[in-house]
Amino acid sequence: MATVKKTTDVIEIKPVEIKTVNVRIRGTAPLIMHKWSEKAKRMILDKQTKETKTKTRELKVPFADFISSAYWLTEEPTGSSDEECEKNFAEAVENGARWGFPVTAIKQATASASSYNDLGIPKTKIRAAFFIEGEGPDMLAEVKGSVPHIREDMVRLASIGSPADIRHRAQFDEWYMDLKLTYNVNGPLTLEQIINLINIGGFTCGIGEWRPEKDGSFGTYKVEAMN
Repeated sequence: MATVKKTTDVIEIKPVEIKTVNVRIRGTAPLIMHKWSEKAKRMILDKQTKETKTKTRELKVPFADFISSAYWLTEEPTGSSDEECEKNFAEAVENGARWGFPVTAIKQATASASSYNDLGIPKTKIRAAFFIEGEGPDMLAEVKGSVPHIREDMVRLASIGSPADIRHRAQFDEWYMDLKLTYNVNGPLTLEQIINLINIGGFTCGIGEWRPEKDGSFGTYKVEAMN
């Protein structure tokens, strides 16, 4: 009887080799922010816990809504009136105010780039290929290049019969972000592929309110530099 030789497949598992690169993305359209304010979160919680005893709505303070719509890396100014809020905002800017935006949004736009463009790369593979460093609990990357200004929009709420509402949000006309990106050299995607996906995500999906992914044309960006 002939002897059957067993063959063993050797699977090569390359070591993790982490590298860090600095990537600058520059906005190709204004960025509109709409962070959930503490007031909005409190109102939702009160409604869900049935603590709201009256339907009386608080009077809007447009400039306060504008301030709270942005992600602040420095202390967020407050005020009880438009005049006070505007004054405190101007003082914050004079004292070096800084704003940011969640890096998770850029990661999501990059991961979605494949499905929107039929590239055939699973989102899970893209999410695991790289990470972006962020500041604070909200994982923010600083938004640079301009000071935000107040934007007023008429919106209609999703529920049937709901009246139109006016929203005041922060808009950055000229902006860029310097991202610290880490990736595994021996990972599923090359650095070139990652950068290309970031570019496609910036064009196809964008970030912030009224981005292309949500039928808008704001919040688009492109990779400008890398080192």
